Amino acid sequence: MLSTFPETFATEVKVPALGESVTEATVAKWYKKVGEAVAADEPIVELETDKVTVEVNAPVAGAIAELVVEEGDEVEVGALIAHIDEGAEGSAEAPAEEKSEAKAEEAPAEKKAEKKEEPKAAPAAASAEATTTNSDHPLAPAVRKLVEDKNLDPSKIPATGKDGRLTKGDVLNFLEGGGSASRAAAPAPSAPAAPKPERELRDGEERVKMSKLRQTIARRLKEAQNTAAMLTTYNEVDMTNLLACRNKYKDGFEKKHGVKLGFMSFFIKACTTALKEWPAVNAEIDGNSFIYKNYCDIGVAVGTPQGLVVPVIRSAEEKTFADLESTIVDFGKRARDGKLGMDEMTGGSFTISNGGVFGSLLSSPILNAPQSGILGMHKTQMRPVAIDGKVEIRPMMYLALSYDHRIIDGREAVSFLVRVKECIENPERILLDI
Repeated sequence: MLSTFPETFATEVKVPALGESVTEATVAKWYKKVGEAVAADEPIVELETDKVTVEVNAPVAGAIAELVVEEGDEVEVGALIAHIDEGAEGSAEAPAEEKSEAKAEEAPAEKKAEKKEEPKAAPAAASAEATTTNSDHPLAPAVRKLVEDKNLDPSKIPATGKDGRLTKGDVLNFLEGGGSASRAAAPAPSAPAAPKPERELRDGEERVKMSKLRQTIARRLKEAQNTAAMLTTYNEVDMTNLLACRNKYKDGFEKKHGVKLGFMSFFIKACTTALKEWPAVNAEIDGNSFIYKNYCDIGVAVGTPQGLVVPVIRSAEEKTFADLESTIVDFGKRARDGKLGMDEMTGGSFTISNGGVFGSLLSSPILNAPQSGILGMHKTQMRPVAIDGKVEIRPMMYLALSYDHRIIDGREAVSFLVRVKECIENPERILLDI
């Protein structure tokens, strides 16, 4: 029996759809404990995917009857994660140890008896069991499908998951390493491979598991380096006129539109102007074809405590300065709160990254695949420059354009960056489209 509350109905809470191509998530944090009251549509758990964090709300009002999974567990879309006793009056707070004890208390005695009898299963079932277990743990649906599709023997794959569980990453790493041991060709079952030993920590060290977001960032950046013929060209831009323009109109702009006038909107407009003239920088490679885009979906890199995310401003070329600044402010706030939607971070055609806000003077950004170009902005710094034969101190910024040389030639890359420079040094060009 799932609940001790009288005259109530147990409602299942399942993992919702997480977005295109996202099939699993990690239980990051439970907001409620067993026995606590919950209102309808109140967040009860936070799930972390490889792109965003998602809150799951209670479908009904009542009390938490059971937490099926624990923090740190990996769950599939559609998986059962909790039960709510609809209509029950729960407590405001539950004992801290209740969550861990609840599952043990609620487990039927029959289930425990079943577990003890499992080793007595008939030998005929041993081969079938080998396809669904690894290190005495059931395989997750995604892992089982991958193992069956590739005809692999799970007992031959080193498992690094919690309690020796086999993860999807373990299978992919096994395949990348040239592993191909099939179930049909596998010898008699042997003891499962032990998890990779972890390095012993020294005094002062702390081990923290990589989040799915950080794992995805690492994987995508490495894939971009391995796939694209990546090259970076540099230039510098005199920010004098842009600073003067901003200082002149910032108060009136904020009064009228309710948002501050920043630099990013000028750079977005400069990039959309240049992308129209050099469309290859806005294109991508798909197999043996080039895909050119008649729109500018600009990704703006935002640093968060969880890692770098890149929300996308759709059709940026059609938006006003006020629209751009409002969107940027909204993205920044929701990115830090982990509230960005999956659809807001996919499908960009070009990316702008501003390392200057953290003090970076010069860097080479890495492409955001499958995009072919990314612009790196940097810190504005007073430097001596030659102006009309005289040395003057000007606010200068280095710009860096990393691009895929497979689709973008050097001439196109340099010309694009020069066009951005011209638009920034003379902001009126953006408005006059010259």
